[in-house]
Amino acid sequence: MFSRGIEAVSVCALVAIAGCSAEPEREIVVTEEAEKQVAVEEQKEARTDYDALLARLPQPKEFAFDPARAAEFAELSIGCVDREYPNKPSHVANGDETVKPPRELHPAFYGCFDWHSAVHGHWAMVRLLKTFPDFELEQQIRAKLDRNLTAKKIEVEIAYYRGEYHRLFERPYGWGWLLRLQAELQTWDDEDGKRWARILAPLAAELSEMTRKYLEALSVPVRAGTHHSTAFALTHIHDYAAVAGDEELARAIERRSRDFFGDDESCPAAYEPSGEDFISPCLVEADLMRRVLDGKEFETWLDGFLPALGSPEFAPLRDPPEVRDLKDAKIGHLIGLMYQRAAAYRGIASALPEGDRRREVFERLSALHRDDAVDKTFASGYGGEHWLASFAIYLFTDSGPY
Repeated sequence: MFSRGIEAVSVCALVAIAGCSAEPEREIVVTEEAEKQVAVEEQKEARTDYDALLARLPQPKEFAFDPARAAEFAELSIGCVDREYPNKPSHVANGDETVKPPRELHPAFYGCFDWHSAVHGHWAMVRLLKTFPDFELEQQIRAKLDRNLTAKKIEVEIAYYRGEYHRLFERPYGWGWLLRLQAELQTWDDEDGKRWARILAPLAAELSEMTRKYLEALSVPVRAGTHHSTAFALTHIHDYAAVAGDEELARAIERRSRDFFGDDESCPAAYEPSGEDFISPCLVEADLMRRVLDGKEFETWLDGFLPALGSPEFAPLRDPPEVRDLKDAKIGHLIGLMYQRAAAYRGIASALPEGDRRREVFERLSALHRDDAVDKTFASGYGGEHWLASFAIYLFTDSGPY
């Protein structure tokens, strides 16, 4: 973490004060770095008229994530977790005998177009069962979870990861979602949930160990706005570590997050988003660091990291991106970006103290992005529908940290 401290040095001075003995005084000497930080903070405050900024932002639409709306999103996950085709495997074939259909390579997570989407599709269904007791689709969801989360099928998933060419499979995005699924099951007071957690635990342990080794080998983070994002995966994995009591994994994430991001300043928001992003590199980094840094430390870091909220530099993060082709599976990533930004804004706001004017701005921006994403989700075709429900449910149910 870059220092913003103030150094004090003692100087000797004779003070003639009637009736009082002379006392040495301490002269505060402000370092150049501290002066620079004070100037930055004053400039940000001067450039942000919060009342004017809020007046420019549209009022959020009325939104309630009730069981009826939850069922609409649940149908997207229910409809794809056992839909094998179309499928985009990230499989490294090593001979004719290794070319197999998805259901044989990944008997638990073969649907939803790709492995990671199948994983977080299962997570979305579990999350909804926990959120809405007596959910109207409960029996349908339980049947699918029971069919896919079996000990035999998870053994095949573990064996796949132990294959010679498969240690990098779904690293780190899929790893993060698998561990979030396990965290969700471990925090569910439900007999089926406890059983599924026991079944999934060996795969979670495998990926936990692989994550620790990966973090030790990674010299610099991946700052992409897509699946390779280091910060996005670590938000999920850190939440899992807290639930699972995996202190070694938690320490590794916290240490490497400080290494990777602790000295970051002036995030280049002007370069966001890239045309196929579904993760904001700036906002996801802040969403991770709120988990790693405590209280004032996070506030200080955020002061130096994000541009002033009313400034032109911050403007690209304020406005939802234009999505010109909703059914283009890559351009449609921008719908997911809106959900991810919305969730990150809410998370960052929650880490700031009451009375911080940024909280209100972030909450308003979260609602703005949410409303735009909801309007587009069900018009995105299977290219979006196979995964957007998970990002929506993550936001709507205030997931993470647990």
